[in-house]
Amino acid sequence: MASKKEKKNSQNGKHASASAPPMTLERFVSTMLPLIDLEKEAEITASLDSIAAKSTQASVSRGSILSNLKCADVQTGLLGKTLLELQPNKGELLPPHKLTSHDVVILKPNKAESNSMPLGQGIVYRVKDTSIIVAVDDVPEDGLNSPLRLEKLANEVTYKRMKDTLVMLSKGIQKGPAADLIPILFGSSPPLFCKNILSFNPFNVSLDASQRKAVEKALSCSHFMLLHGPPGTGKTTAVVEIILQEVKQGSKVLACAASNVAVDNMVERLSAHKLKLVRVGHPARLLPQVLEKALDAQVMKADNSALANDVRKEMKTLNLKLLKTKDKRSKGEIRRELRQLAKEERQRQQQAVSDVIKDADVILTTLTGSLSHQLQEVNFDIVIIDEAAQALEVACWMAILKGPRCILAGDHLQLPPTVQSVDAEKLGLGKTLFARLTDLYGDAVTAMLTMQYRMNHFIMDWSSKEFYNDKLTAHESVEDHSLHQIDGVKQTSTTDSVLVLIDTAGCDMEEKKDEEDSSFNEGEAKVALAHAKRLVESGISPLDIGIITPYAAQVGLLKIMRGERKELKDIEISTVDGFQGREKEAIIISMVRSNTKQEVGFLSDKRRMNVAVTRARRHCCLVCDTETVSTNAFLKRLVKYFEDNGDYLSASEYVT
Repeated sequence: MASKKEKKNSQNGKHASASAPPMTLERFVSTMLPLIDLEKEAEITASLDSIAAKSTQASVSRGSILSNLKCADVQTGLLGKTLLELQPNKGELLPPHKLTSHDVVILKPNKAESNSMPLGQGIVYRVKDTSIIVAVDDVPEDGLNSPLRLEKLANEVTYKRMKDTLVMLSKGIQKGPAADLIPILFGSSPPLFCKNILSFNPFNVSLDASQRKAVEKALSCSHFMLLHGPPGTGKTTAVVEIILQEVKQGSKVLACAASNVAVDNMVERLSAHKLKLVRVGHPARLLPQVLEKALDAQVMKADNSALANDVRKEMKTLNLKLLKTKDKRSKGEIRRELRQLAKEERQRQQQAVSDVIKDADVILTTLTGSLSHQLQEVNFDIVIIDEAAQALEVACWMAILKGPRCILAGDHLQLPPTVQSVDAEKLGLGKTLFARLTDLYGDAVTAMLTMQYRMNHFIMDWSSKEFYNDKLTAHESVEDHSLHQIDGVKQTSTTDSVLVLIDTAGCDMEEKKDEEDSSFNEGEAKVALAHAKRLVESGISPLDIGIITPYAAQVGLLKIMRGERKELKDIEISTVDGFQGREKEAIIISMVRSNTKQEVGFLSDKRRMNVAVTRARRHCCLVCDTETVSTNAFLKRLVKYFEDNGDYLSASEYVT
């Protein structure tokens, strides 16, 4: 059996292809409202369970809580925010935890009751092996010198915004910028495309033929279009070109994605062009290199903001005067003046925000951020959503309702959005708008990118044949590239190989279960690290190697075992889900499952394996028990492909 989360992820694949009647607007709203409540309850329950279980370190490590911390540093910066760096009170490394960048957290004394008031609330800014940095608006007045703990909060704002969106959607047919678009996205009316689209002059002259066709289709759509980008095909490159062309035509663009990282990636790519960009979002959720494009940073430079700062200085002077004044009447006059100045300061600050937003060509934010108060009264000519196949449909509607046209870019054959509630996922919360529209309209509204720029053709060919009707072509710059062509890398049997299958069958390396019933395999972990060591000894930088596995317990075990080998400390180890959208020169996949019952669990989710294999650029190594995994027809084809096109090794060659 898998852990609860792993069971839930396995359901994503099982239910994605289930046939269902066409979704109507009314049925969508009535179905999603209770499912959002289920999802919210699942997240809150997971958070409360972890807090209630804080009595043992094992329980804490399973939950969204970090205990027994000390405040090692306090720094002011990040556009007015304060950064608290928290380290373990004992030992050098943080214990296993589930806190990640951008999580909302509260800070409490280590021994405080679960229902006690927090010292403060903040956003996780950065997570290191040895510390965690939290951005707060205000530094707690006391308590930082004592042992502390961090607790992850369920982000209730997101759920409220999703429910508000459903209410707006149900009313949107009669009014709003997306009034004509809504019935088309529910199949009531056909989408239209301009037949005589003028050819465009690309800003990026390196666009390939499929990217150019995708941009042309996007510019010609009167309502919406799907941009299907398989792994490594330059989906974001095409998205950036579409944005530039729309701005050139005078459009005001809202560009969104499911994750902050994907939004910041668009900001970086667009920053090379002369555009008025505004990145809306909490500074702690932004990459450092895009902070100058943040709304907060641009507002601080605005004339109205400078005047507001002058008002604040005057208020500070009056507050000092108030402390020294003893006359009751004089105090009343000072307080009235302070209230008037506070009102003026708010108005000037709001005007500064309004001016920056109004002047922008492109607003970039997460889907949830599109409903932030700064954008409440702002409408757009077109909404563009990257990573649309990784976003809940309800979340996409937050942005879509702000414009009459939309472009959805993504790949429904990679991993779908994560859903906490197993029941909500089964009932349809995990079905994405991208997948639904693909089923509804197919090729008529879709442009698929076909030239890929990441993988050696041996890595790509399996994915292309299994998922993309054999339509992908490896660009000449990558089709034959291998590890030994990297500067400083020796040519060995290991670096010559593009595909490697390491078979643990017959090597007495059976899986086990941890306390959460997640699978791990100690023998397989040793083999994966041994292969990584061979790569490093051949001259491959540890930073260019990734070890990925579908099971969280195996990630934890691999990290512990890596800690004993200093030469491997910079190798990234993560779940498949954590690696989506990423790539490495060499990828080692630990499949874990090895049992007498020959159960493969959620390894059978095709999309998860598609993501796993296609993270690799030059070298992909599969570590598995072929006898166990080959009981599944899909996995059997994967094993056979590696056997036919790569090196076959026994795990016994790695065990001394």
